[in-house]
Amino acid sequence: MSTVLQDIVAKKHYLFISGAGLTWQQAVKASTASLVADGSVSKDFYKQIIACIEKYGPYMVFEHNIAMPHTTENAEGVYKTGIGFMVTDQMIDFGVDEDGEKKEANIFFTLCAANSAEHMNNIQQLASIFMNEPLIDALVAARTPEEILAAEEKYPCEEE
Repeated sequence: MSTVLQDIVAKKHYLFISGAGLTWQQAVKASTASLVADGSVSKDFYKQIIACIEKYGPYMVFEHNIAMPHTTENAEGVYKTGIGFMVTDQMIDFGVDEDGEKKEANIFFTLCAANSAEHMNNIQQLASIFMNEPLIDALVAARTPEEILAAEEKYPCEEE
């Protein structure tokens, strides 16, 4: 069975951009581009993610500058389950959360779910990735799909 990162590379669900001058809304849209490109989601899927963030705040920005843009279950315009991976050279400012903490991200794992079992498997694997700080650091530095795979090989996640 392949890992989430291997799937991202195999499906070409990755993007490496500068991020300079991007609003968080533009970054969210960019983070869905690879999912749009292979028909996993509609070209307007990102609008639902933006609406969720506008309604609930930057709840999807975690420690280590990780963003996990997603929307509600059974979102319109989702045709396949998958994850889009994006790294930006610049931090993307998502504003502050309800506690007044500044939320920024430069690594994005954008989720789309058409199959709940596959989606839950993806979430479990992402949780392991998020807790693996050396892997996250290596992924932030990645600028090619080969570097994504090399990072995972060098800093594998623990098997449950």
